[in-house]
Amino acid sequence: MKSHPQSNPPVKRGEQLFPRRLGSFTSTAAGADMATTGSVHLGAVDLHCELNNTEHHTEEIGTERLIVRRGQAFRVSVEFRRPAFVDDKDQLKLFLDTGPSSSEAGRIRIEAVKSTAKRGKWTYNVEPARGILHLTVRSPANACIGLYKMQLLFYPSGGEGLQQIVAGTFHLLFNPWCKEDSVYLADKDLLEEYVLNENGILYRSICLPLLWNFGQFEKDVIDICFEILDNSLSALNEPSSDALKRCDPCYISRILTAMVNSNDDKGVLSGRWDGEYDDGTPPTKWNGSLPILRKWSSTGAERVRYGQCWVFAAVACTVLRCLGIPTRCVTNYSSAHDCDGNLKVDHYYKSDDCTRTLPSRKDSVWNYHCWVESWMTRPDLPSGFDGWQVLDPTPQERSDGIFCCGPCPVKAIKEGHLDINYDAVFIFAEVNADVVYWFVNKDGTKRELLVKQNQVGTQIVTKSAFSDKRENITLNYKYPEGSKEERDIYSHAGKTIQPNNTQYQNLKVKIKQVYAVLGSDFSVYFEIANNGFIHRDIQMVLSATAITYSGAILKEICKRSTKFVLKAASEKKEVLRLRYEDYGEYLSEHNLIRLTAMLLTEDMSEVSLKEKEVVLKVPQLAVKVDGEPILHKKLAVQIKFVNPLPISLTRGVFSVEGSGLTDLQQIESPIATINPGEEVVVTVTITPTKTGLRKLIVDFDSNRLRNAKGFANIIVRGA
Repeated sequence: MKSHPQSNPPVKRGEQLFPRRLGSFTSTAAGADMATTGSVHLGAVDLHCELNNTEHHTEEIGTERLIVRRGQAFRVSVEFRRPAFVDDKDQLKLFLDTGPSSSEAGRIRIEAVKSTAKRGKWTYNVEPARGILHLTVRSPANACIGLYKMQLLFYPSGGEGLQQIVAGTFHLLFNPWCKEDSVYLADKDLLEEYVLNENGILYRSICLPLLWNFGQFEKDVIDICFEILDNSLSALNEPSSDALKRCDPCYISRILTAMVNSNDDKGVLSGRWDGEYDDGTPPTKWNGSLPILRKWSSTGAERVRYGQCWVFAAVACTVLRCLGIPTRCVTNYSSAHDCDGNLKVDHYYKSDDCTRTLPSRKDSVWNYHCWVESWMTRPDLPSGFDGWQVLDPTPQERSDGIFCCGPCPVKAIKEGHLDINYDAVFIFAEVNADVVYWFVNKDGTKRELLVKQNQVGTQIVTKSAFSDKRENITLNYKYPEGSKEERDIYSHAGKTIQPNNTQYQNLKVKIKQVYAVLGSDFSVYFEIANNGFIHRDIQMVLSATAITYSGAILKEICKRSTKFVLKAASEKKEVLRLRYEDYGEYLSEHNLIRLTAMLLTEDMSEVSLKEKEVVLKVPQLAVKVDGEPILHKKLAVQIKFVNPLPISLTRGVFSVEGSGLTDLQQIESPIATINPGEEVVVTVTITPTKTGLRKLIVDFDSNRLRNAKGFANIIVRGA
């Protein structure tokens, strides 16, 4: 990975032109460009943080400071120390400062218009009351998000001299509740899930959902989100230009796909896929985004080690939801990584022993790959491409010279519009690429064995907005396999449609296995069929290989090669027995084994190839809550782990976290060496800080077993 650029020190949000927090306070003198002369007429300011934040759906972040959404009014009250405010004579003006610097050159100053009707401008209205001026302030629906400072300038009708005060600071976010905002989402249930839900489910291997704590409304997250934007290459190199572009969710989201990874900048996460994590945290150990974001911020924008695709996606989801952009995490099963843009992925086997070999190029098919979708309009594109946009922060290929990907309309992928911004070709290949299998001879020559057109993008899923179940969204990305529409799209995308070749239809193979638990021995069953009308001389090669989820080969666990005659219209069954002592030490943290069956006729006129990837299950942790969950009251939680492996475990560590329940806690196992079948019980204390349904997520890691997870739903009531 590239080291961070040294030309610009990291920007901390507290080093910006405004302080982070503000309650009601006494007015003070402001910048040198304005002065206070004569009597003091404006006094203390009340930002009505609790009222405004509640109306703007930001109260979960807190009510100690003002956090509002664009395109929606908020209220401010100012103490007024004159007998009355004469509306047509007394002058009160509102100025707003934002931008990257407190200097004159960097500051962006906006003068609000005194009006209740103007659209597209900052406006305010004054309602005098006895001793108080009530201001209603409204931002335009396309205002730049960020931190703002309000200044009030009062010039009384009697000519006593002007007064200028700092009326406070506030954060402005995108507003998916506002019809004029480009991130507007009409369905309230979807807003509840894709903006307000601090917990979610990520889908990795097909049967292993992972609970995740997004935590976008924890108090410090909003500051970290803007800190991430402030440390982007665009903000560091062209700060004023960057600040003016922060009105555009397309721009913001693309910046974030670059900043969540650390390949080119002061980004958040460093990726690693080789299993060597001793100088950081294994990606499977993370349960939420908060520890990652807080560690990045607290270390001065030093990259956090390590992440993989679901971690990159989840952190991006946290930041985007915090900023107000509706976002969901998406998983694509059998996801192609096409390096050269030819919409094909090549797999190679040695011709002499049918062993899978690594290609010189990095084309691969991942067991799964995660990205996010964000909801927004795309005025930069022709009509028809609004809605869900693919964003992929995992550093795979460069786009415009840096590791970022998207936003790309999901509709563009489905319809094969590969000329649409951004990165449509790469994303289209992830869900549509052909897989081409080759035999490589000893002299380096190769010949094509077969092409599989339905092996990539087999299922694309996300968490349902209405339950904790998965929602299949494959048809959002592609027409049904084999349909006329699908073939037309391929043609439109410039992809050559391979004709169906009936010569491969006679030999068939199926792979089945029993429920496989990590630590156990288990059997794999291969059902081989000759559906033709003649006997065939068959060479059969069966193998099991430990792999990573990105498709990298770790170790061939076992292999069997036999020759036999398979009679016409007959079947044959074979069994491979996989023992823990053979596979245990070679597994990645994802516990994946690829099963392969290859059938070849003696004259090589027919080839049948079947691959299946098996995820070995890890038993869940048992989590028990002891007592009634009450706001701000300590609560004991018991966690139980039983070693499922036939070997002893050491260096056991439990991790616990949950939005509104507890920050990350880590507890070492009280038993140093955990023997096979031995039980370990730990008790942790949490103190809920938010009411309602909350999820406590727990994890156990050790020297030889990772990724043991558990959770508890906890309903917290008020004190």
